Amino acid sequence: MEMAHLHFLRHSPFFIPQVPKVYRIISNSASRSDGQYWSKRARRRQRGRVNCSDNGEIGGEEWLARANPLEVLGLQDEYCTEDEIKAAFRAKVKEFHPDVYKGPGNASSIVQRVIKAYEILIKRISQGEYLQRSSSDPFEEPDCEALDIFVNEFLCIGKGCPYSCVTRAPHVFSYAPDTRCARAISQGQGEDYQVQLAVGQCPRNCIFYVTPTQRVILEELLARALESNDYLTEASMLESLIARANFENNRYQGRPKRNAKKSTKWVDWY
Repeated sequence: MEMAHLHFLRHSPFFIPQVPKVYRIISNSASRSDGQYWSKRARRRQRGRVNCSDNGEIGGEEWLARANPLEVLGLQDEYCTEDEIKAAFRAKVKEFHPDVYKGPGNASSIVQRVIKAYEILIKRISQGEYLQRSSSDPFEEPDCEALDIFVNEFLCIGKGCPYSCVTRAPHVFSYAPDTRCARAISQGQGEDYQVQLAVGQCPRNCIFYVTPTQRVILEELLARALESNDYLTEASMLESLIARANFENNRYQGRPKRNAKKSTKWVDWY
């Protein structure tokens, strides 16, 4: 009787089969494992991300170390006059003066960065150049002298380097926590003697002098390469841009040199 009743229920159009509990447990555990897998993968990709906007708040010491001269002085217009640059410079010096600034950063280092940005912009004005040329390629026409530092972390061997730039110039270089390779943490000190030694003694030749505009582009490309699973395209493009930057930066001539005056006239000696 019970078998007949069960047979009738199975062939009834209103019969809804029950999913065994064991299958429900398996499906739930599988979804949890998938979620754990993707969350771990997301965390790994997040650790490898290098985003300039995350390196400190705007106006902070870390942000100033990576910002270009226009951003340091708070100038937004691509064409600025000398009076605008001087006014922005005075405002920033007052803001970060050691007797006034009460923030967590080092006021002296921030002021030095502001002074360096001011000198770069005034130098461009004196050379009769525009501060920014949106239609020009910074890797074909450098906008200023290459004094910023960029490290190609795909070539750096990290803490195993016998001539570590971090040991030579710890105020400019540090080991990145995500790649464990050297990375520039401060800019505008390309003329520092210890930095020059670190660049010259690098066994992998992975430290380069670039302009601020070139550095921003190279850092963004490096960030995309570290995020991507297939980074060969970005890595090859990075090497190509670095080669172009080296070539054009070596050809860049800033203020024209003054030639010694000479005369072809006879001079009478008395």
